[in-house]
Amino acid sequence: MALLLAVPVSSAAGLCRPDSLQLAALDARLDGYIRAISRESLQVQKQECDFIIESTTDSLVRNRVANRIYSSYLESPVMGAEAVAVHVFDKWFLTGKASMPGELAFLNARIHADFNRQSLLGCKAPELTMRDVSGEYVCVFPRVTDRFTVLYFYDTDCAKCSIQTILLRNLLDSEDYPVDFYAVYTGGDREEWSRYVSDHLSVDSGLVRSCHLWDPEVDSDFQRKYGVILTPRLFLIAPDGTITGRGLDVPALRQLLDGLFAERELVYGGDESEALFDMVFAGTDGASGVTKEDVKAVADHIAASTLHKGDTVLFRQMTGDLLYYLTARRGEAFKEGLDYLIDNHILGADNVWKSQDDSIKVVGMAQVMDDLLSKSVPGSRAADVRMTGALLSSRGERVTVRSLRRLGGRRNFIMFFAEGCGICAAEKEVLRRLVAEDRRSRAFLVNMDALLESDPELASRLFDAFDLTSLPFILETDAKGFIVRRYISF
Repeated sequence: MALLLAVPVSSAAGLCRPDSLQLAALDARLDGYIRAISRESLQVQKQECDFIIESTTDSLVRNRVANRIYSSYLESPVMGAEAVAVHVFDKWFLTGKASMPGELAFLNARIHADFNRQSLLGCKAPELTMRDVSGEYVCVFPRVTDRFTVLYFYDTDCAKCSIQTILLRNLLDSEDYPVDFYAVYTGGDREEWSRYVSDHLSVDSGLVRSCHLWDPEVDSDFQRKYGVILTPRLFLIAPDGTITGRGLDVPALRQLLDGLFAERELVYGGDESEALFDMVFAGTDGASGVTKEDVKAVADHIAASTLHKGDTVLFRQMTGDLLYYLTARRGEAFKEGLDYLIDNHILGADNVWKSQDDSIKVVGMAQVMDDLLSKSVPGSRAADVRMTGALLSSRGERVTVRSLRRLGGRRNFIMFFAEGCGICAAEKEVLRRLVAEDRRSRAFLVNMDALLESDPELASRLFDAFDLTSLPFILETDAKGFIVRRYISF
């Protein structure tokens, strides 16, 4: 890239007194060169600028080249370009290898470098400790966090701040970005500060965590560390403390935040998530040893590790995956745990599931399952329905007509099954052994295939009363017909 200017600079360097036309041509070449490398990384741009300045042997031309490059980057509207200006000043002007046009220009450049050197794009946010509204000291940086931070310096008497403050508050209120917001008042009037915060900077968002700070004695040296010569001054800082946005206005901040937290279409319930949750629940003594409390603990852990720390995307992904995983699983623990997940982390967290895609894939699925789980709830009485079924007891097996509420045992099991179902056959064998060994127990077996063919109306009533979307469906009732357990799997 540096070859673009190698010949023109060398030619100019051989002139004792370049005339204005030659210098104008040189300036045009330099401007084109800077535009050409503007898409490179800042490090590459610094190296290229050093190369072109070094290629000039004549001091007059070197000064011209260095000053032109410095001014171009100083005045550039591109975020981060000032880092190159500071680099050029430190390496060429501060060391005396090139000269600026006068002491005043040098002094202004030095002030600019001193007030920006620590807060350039890509730098770690300088240490910053200030007092909050209660007078307590708050360490803003460095600190351990998993959130992005919006750092805003303002003054109550600043007209530009008034506009940016309104825009900033509206942005944070309306978009619900999961960020930490530190608003720093640069003045010294406590009453004016308190009134301004109350009237203009009270962010009302469930995800934004706000903190209002000031440092009237400037003990933190925030002006030099963050280049706060004028207000407003707005930064975006990554969770690891790296400055990812500086010299921002609110529209530019919105663009950065939208890029970070943009909604993307999530796919739920894939093979990878299934394998993950198989491993998770295998750690609880395998599928047969899983309890409802185990499922609740996993659901709560996902929320604590993601949503409560501001990562709504990962929360949605993992919670949606867990919803699909539990929906496809048999067994009491999985189904009762699914009920808890839906109530507490999906339908009970509707402020998170906002996208149209989530409304269909997650909320819609949760509502369907919630309706099914609302049937035959433990503590309610079994449907008062009389039907034909196989009654198992310690005396044997016989076909009879019984009400589901009156099966005659202190402990009763009702099993809805399908013909040709291997799992159904295995569960029936377990029930036969169980009631044979326990005289207090009864089991009532209902063949849904036969019932659908012989009495569709009765079958429809059963579908309204029980979740028969997956067979076998087994529940336990007491002597009075109250449901004790459901979704049993032996």
